[in-house]
Amino acid sequence: MVFYCQRNCYDEEYETKVVSCQAAKLDQVVGGKKHKVECFEVTFEDTVLFPEGGGQPDDHGSVNDAMVLRVIRRGGEAVHYLDKNIEVGSQVKQVVDWTRRHDHMQHHSSQHLITAVADNKYNYATTSWYLGDSICYIEMDTPQIKPEEMKVIEDEVNQKIRNCTPVNITEYDAQDPQLREVRTRGLPDDVVGPVRVVTIEGVESNMCCGTHVRNLADLQAIKLTHTEKGKGNKTLLYFLAGSRVIHYLTECLSRERQLTTLLHTNPSDHIRLVEKNQKDLKACQKSVKDSMKDIACLEVEKFKMQNVQEKSTLFVHHRRDGDLEYLGAIINELNDETILKLLTVGEEKGSGSLVLHGPQELVSALGPKLCEILDGRGGGKNRFNAKVNKISKRGDAENYVRAYLADKRSES
Repeated sequence: MVFYCQRNCYDEEYETKVVSCQAAKLDQVVGGKKHKVECFEVTFEDTVLFPEGGGQPDDHGSVNDAMVLRVIRRGGEAVHYLDKNIEVGSQVKQVVDWTRRHDHMQHHSSQHLITAVADNKYNYATTSWYLGDSICYIEMDTPQIKPEEMKVIEDEVNQKIRNCTPVNITEYDAQDPQLREVRTRGLPDDVVGPVRVVTIEGVESNMCCGTHVRNLADLQAIKLTHTEKGKGNKTLLYFLAGSRVIHYLTECLSRERQLTTLLHTNPSDHIRLVEKNQKDLKACQKSVKDSMKDIACLEVEKFKMQNVQEKSTLFVHHRRDGDLEYLGAIINELNDETILKLLTVGEEKGSGSLVLHGPQELVSALGPKLCEILDGRGGGKNRFNAKVNKISKRGDAENYVRAYLADKRSES
């Protein structure tokens, strides 16, 4: 079946009759997790809301005061999932989310155009494509698309837009021999009724179920952004069209203005200054790293001097701005396996790291308990490493270790 939305792509509203309505559950992604949503599965005599298919996502919108959660095609029917019950036999008004629909039309027609030009110019066949909320790409059967080839493709598709090239949609009987001359990647097995062919005049004809612009001028512009390596020695060609080009340019200009303010220079000098800042930062990081090693050596030297009289077998140390490399430097500098080292780093009111190093029997016995006190997880034999969430409890951890060692001494 060919739906009203496919024959009247620019219509935003449509009145029709409810054929069926029943309670249902729909998988919806909320906060990155799938949830079962209670809803109603509804069919109509016809629909202005496009059901997902041909690589194009479904339409959103409303039916009277009910929100449309999803629309899918099931054989010759368009199945709508609504958030409210609706009376069977009633006359209703369907309304399309036009911003979403028009965006899909622009990008679907752009995909057809890019596919045709890439194939005609370089014999790069399209194997699939993806239309997302923020990104779109076409998977092409080639290991690479060179920058100069991208420029040729981009120049030609935009010339077709400037030429106001018409786009026509024709319906054929499934057995019509003319369909043999039409580009296609195959039709789903459950497709019934006429076969739609989308023709960009002078460019190509392609079987397609999606919604399209009536003239390439409605695409405004196409920008090929970049390529990525795909699976099976294929290439993903990313693109933007229509309103997304303007939105992307607006975001780029906003970032450029912010960088101009931060770097105190004009846009043409941004890259040079960022590279200089990166070089300076790398030098500073090396200097800090060397300084932390020096501090680690001084802390060990201080312990050794104090320990001449005390003869302690426990070295406790914490540094707020340290890291695991700093703690490793302390262990290496002290270089004494007989001394138990209780070392921590991290902000007072936050998470951090714990390293317990020394005699294996002590480390194995104390490590898990210290994780319990500091709310962390870790492991190790003579060197127990752990990520902890309550670095402020390190005083309790030290008291536990000292009490444990005192009990050990009394037993011996």
